[in-house]
Formats: sequence, C-alpha cells, structure tokens
Amino acid sequence: MDQCLHCRGLQRLCRFLLLQKFSSQSNFDRKMYHYGTFPEGFSWGISSSAYQIEGGWNADGKGPSIWDTFTQTTNTIPDNANGNVACDSYNRLNEDLYMLRALRVKSYRFSLSWSRIFPDGTRKSLNQKGVDYYNRLIDGLIAHNIEPMVTLYHWDLPEALQKVNGWESAEMIDIFNDYCDFCFATFGDRVKFWITINQPQTIAWSGYGLGNMPPNVKDPGYGPYIVAHNLIKAHAKAYHTYDDKYRQSQGGLISIALNADWAEPKDVSVRREVVAADRAMQFQLGWFAHPIFKNGDYPDALKWQVGNKSEIQGLPQSRLPSFTEEEKNFIKGTADVFCVNHYTTKIVSHVTARLSPASYEYDWDFKEEEENDSPTTAIPNQKVVAWGLRRLLNWIKEEYGDPEIYITENGVATEAQTTWDDSARVFFYKAYIDEALKAYKVDGVTVKGYTATSLMDSFEWLNGYNVGFGLHHVDFSNPNRSRTPKYSAHFYYNIIKDNGFPLRVEICSHSSPNLQ
Repeated sequence: MDQCLHCRGLQRLCRFLLLQKFSSQSNFDRKMYHYGTFPEGFSWGISSSAYQIEGGWNADGKGPSIWDTFTQTTNTIPDNANGNVACDSYNRLNEDLYMLRALRVKSYRFSLSWSRIFPDGTRKSLNQKGVDYYNRLIDGLIAHNIEPMVTLYHWDLPEALQKVNGWESAEMIDIFNDYCDFCFATFGDRVKFWITINQPQTIAWSGYGLGNMPPNVKDPGYGPYIVAHNLIKAHAKAYHTYDDKYRQSQGGLISIALNADWAEPKDVSVRREVVAADRAMQFQLGWFAHPIFKNGDYPDALKWQVGNKSEIQGLPQSRLPSFTEEEKNFIKGTADVFCVNHYTTKIVSHVTARLSPASYEYDWDFKEEEENDSPTTAIPNQKVVAWGLRRLLNWIKEEYGDPEIYITENGVATEAQTTWDDSARVFFYKAYIDEALKAYKVDGVTVKGYTATSLMDSFEWLNGYNVGFGLHHVDFSNPNRSRTPKYSAHFYYNIIKDNGFPLRVEICSHSSPNLQ
C-alpha cells in the first residue's frame, strides 16, 4: 500500500513538473516552429467511418443502425440530413481507393458497419454481401501497400441490439465479442491493426447521459457510468479473444481509440486549478485509459468524486460501478498501443458543482472555457489550439509509462461550401503536426503514427453536412458524389513525402548580369 502511495505521489510530481515546464514558456517559445522529420516507418494515415461515408443504408441486406433510426425519425439534424447516401462509398469504392493512392498514405482508418455484416447484430444473421464489400476494400488497400486500420465499432450499433437495451446491458459484452471474433477470423489475415471501439467517452456521455446522440438516453447520473463499465469489459474481452485465438497466427495489434482534449489549468500557480485540470483529464481520458493502461481500475479522482457525491446524495453506494479483482486483472494491459483522438484544448478551473440532479457533469467539480488566443473553427467548441497536442502527448507519456502513441484522429471543421482553398485546414495541419514533431524530437514521446481527419467531407453527425473535415470536397448535390482534392490534400501529400518538415538549406548562386 505504501509503495502504491509512493508511486502515485511520484506521478503527481511528474505531472506538476510537466505543467511547470510548459507554463514557463513565453508565447513566442510556445509558437516557435520546429523543423525535423519523424522516425523511419512512421505511419501517416487518414480516416473515415462507415456511417459517415458509406450510404447504402439498406442495400444488399444491410440492417438498420441506431444512426439510421435517429436521422430518419428526428428533425434535430440541420436540413434533416442523414447518412442514407452520404458519400455513397458503398457504390464508389474505386474512387475512394484512387484518392488514397494519390495521397500516398501509409494507412487508412475506416470502420466496419456492424449491421452490414450482421443485420440484427448476431452471427446468425450473417450478410455475405456486406462481408464481400469489406473484403474488396481491404484487398484494394493491400494491393497498394496501404495498411488497413480497422475500427470494429464507430457508434453505429445495430438497431436490433438497441431494442434489447444496447450498451446498458451486460449481455452486449458477449455479443460484441462474437462480432469481433468473426471479424478477426474473416479479415485478420490482412488486417494487422484493430481498434475495438471509437471514443467510448462520447458513447457513454452523449449517447446515454446528455442523450443528444443515439440512442438518445437521458440518464446523466447513472447511464454514462453503467455504459462505460460495459464498454471497458467488452473491449477487454475482444482483446483477449484476439490475443488467445489469433495473435500468434496473424501477428496484429489491437487497441481502443480514446478521445482527449488537453485541459490547461487557468492558473498554473494555483494548486487547486492544477488539480482541477488533472481531474478533467481523468474524467475524460483516464476514465478508460486508467483501467486499460494502468491497474484495471478507475482513476482515484473519479472514484473519490463520484463516491463522495453519491454519499452526500444519500445513496447506499457509489453511482460509479466497481470492478472485481478478477475483472481488474482481466482489463489491465488490454491494449498494444495508445490510440488517441484529439481536436482542441480547454482552459479548466475549479468549481463546486451542484449536487442535484445527479450527473456525470456535476461530478467533475471543474468548469471548461475556450482558449482566448486561438482561431475559431466551424464548430464553436473546437478552437485551433495546437500547443495543447504537445502537452497532451507528454501527459500520456508520463501518466501511462511511455506507451507507443498513435494519433488516430486530428482535424478541423470548415464551412461546407469550402472547395479548393481550405487554407485554414492547411494552417491547422501545419501547426498540429509540428507540435507532434516537437513531442517526438524534443520531448522524447514515442509517437508512432498520425491520422488526419478526414479523407473527404462526409456526414458530420449532429452537424449534418453543414461543416466538413475532408481533405477532399464532395459535391452532395451531385448524384455521382464527385470528389475533388482541396489545397490541404496537396499539403498533406507533401508532409507524407517529406516525413515531416525537413530543414532545407538552399544555396543561391549570384552571377553577374550579361551586359553584352
């Protein structure tokens, strides 16, 4: 016990020194550009997800997902948009492959539509035409030396499974595992990089707390914690299935993609603000990363906050479920690499939040504000704060024991009508990728890959088609969904070609003018 307390004390000291290191930077130092290149074999990638691009929502036997149901029955999406057709990638696979070849990316992160493979979510409903589509995609990537980085679950739960309570039910752990098992067996001879779940924190809070995303369950005090508990155990079980049955013969990696904003203390000289910022990191990232990458259990900050609030609320036990010792041992270490999705930075300060009603958000006891000295984007709460990425990567290194890190999503939203001149996106990538380079070259963070978001403009969830993250413009008014590269596609191509930002020394020769 004393040793554990000593270790936690050292970790807190390391995090404090990390904040001190960066907070002492002048604004000039913070924005100083760094020239250099990433390590040989660095994985340059680009991303998409099934519901956002595929369309073909009911084609060839595909079953409905919770996003199909939501977008087809609600008027909360701008222009009543949906993913029924989206980029029509289900019918335009060759065009997608052409864009990927032209970019010369090393990897392509995409997700499998669970209900395209298993229309009712279970193996007995196997849809071979869905399997054939993903085989064609994977084979097309391999043929051009592009590594498939496959996400098994990117939010589009089969509607049939939601009707039996979805992720609120512990039965989903085995159901998800069987789906993963099938995918490992079917595609694993060619897929060597698996991501089980994309952004479980978003699923738990937005889907089951705020209820603004499918399945639109509004249970902020209990729902997020119950769902997160099941998601963590489902991930761990899928990891062990791969580890036990497929790793030796297939030789791949498996992880989970966790979303993380950087939380910057409002005043680094005030201990309470520093603790609040660390608590913000634990409530978003540590909620999932601590069990998986550390000790199989939730962070102390999370357990204390939720447990204390629950007690004051007169509840007989904490609203945060607990893991058994057997479950902790099963969960600990169930990721081969650290995959992080990052978009922005928030300024965090301590507050004493209300007790009623019970809510994940009121359990925080901190508030978030936008960083003032940074450009805005087409999404109000996603300012361009590039320096936060370097700090986040350093924090992950210190908190989780220097894991190999893959940035699995990073990008910026611009207005949907942006076609060629997306110079704001070029600025974003130049700044953020350079901060990742600083983390690698200057700070010694083991950054192994970077995935730009996204391949093309697509259905952007609650924003519909009003904003775009794409390096390619898609004309959604055209039945052919024509794709056109933007300025950012050319810029990213050159970053990949140069493996970063090499310092070029040009020697100019001056000759006398010919006067004859």
